[in-house]
Amino acid sequence: MQIQNTPQSQALQSLLDRAVDNKKIFGTSYCLKHNDFTWCGGSGNLESGTPYFIASTTKLFVTAIILRLQSQGKLDIRDSIAKYLDSTTLEGLHVLNGKDFSVEITIQNLLAHNSGLPDYFQYTDRGKESLFKSLMRGQDQALTFEDVLARNKTMKPVFPPNSRGRAFYSDTNFQLLGKIIENITDMSFSQVLEALILEPLALKQSYLYQSPEDTRPADMYFKDSLLRIPQAMAFFGADGGMVSTSSDMCRFIEAFFEGKIFPRDDLPGLYVWNKIFFPMQAGIGLHRFKAPWFFDPFGQVPEFLGHSGLSGALAFYCPRKQIYIAGTVNQLAYPSAPFSLMIRLTRVL
Repeated sequence: MQIQNTPQSQALQSLLDRAVDNKKIFGTSYCLKHNDFTWCGGSGNLESGTPYFIASTTKLFVTAIILRLQSQGKLDIRDSIAKYLDSTTLEGLHVLNGKDFSVEITIQNLLAHNSGLPDYFQYTDRGKESLFKSLMRGQDQALTFEDVLARNKTMKPVFPPNSRGRAFYSDTNFQLLGKIIENITDMSFSQVLEALILEPLALKQSYLYQSPEDTRPADMYFKDSLLRIPQAMAFFGADGGMVSTSSDMCRFIEAFFEGKIFPRDDLPGLYVWNKIFFPMQAGIGLHRFKAPWFFDPFGQVPEFLGHSGLSGALAFYCPRKQIYIAGTVNQLAYPSAPFSLMIRLTRVL
């Protein structure tokens, strides 16, 4: 049941209200669940039920779909991607120091960002502007999967696939996973998402953003300016194109860790951690957030497992405190903000 008029709910709402300064953060929306206590709230220009872009938190849905398909015997994450992608896609995909590693990449490598593939979104050749920087300047543009491949094949891979202890965050990995899902199911990624995740979990406010004419999601902010890039958002798909609400996302993150989408016994196998960007670690299809010891010398900040997105969105599970939490600060320029707020909110319980 959702509880609102209690000291805890009032403290949670107060934290959201104080996070909105109308300089960096213009709106917040969070939902959390702890045992029988569920609370959702919004502040500033966001309400608790406002739909927003979840960006790369979409990747957690992709992980859930891949593991569901594996449980149905339709794939094995140890399979080479060559089993599911055509030769045009594979040709020249990963060539490093004269050797083509493309067929050595596995589905697991893509999930774990252990493929060594460059990132078509933030990575670029020397002297050129990345897609990310272009979009942050408001230069909206439509792309295709073929554009991603073309960009990727001009860039040098970072390391050979499955290099021990290495990870490099690449949106290209999840573009490829989206295509693999479509090829296996003979359905669009949007249709698979609906059939395997959204409909069974009754996530009625969640969907894949596909039309630049769709004005339902809240506009994102980059610093103190609205960032409207609907053409790009309509393209991102499996690597970051979903829209959701905090309550839907909280329901999803609970289902992810409670075995409601794929076998719960698969979870421990995902916890193979490699450094990816401070202070995050990459597992197989999800991330681990843990404050480093010099920021948290007394171990007061527990670990969180889940995923976040560049839009300021996140969805995490805190095993120590048995809390599921999801939300957004709807701001791209200050990536620590949603995590700081998540930590403060979970301290209330």
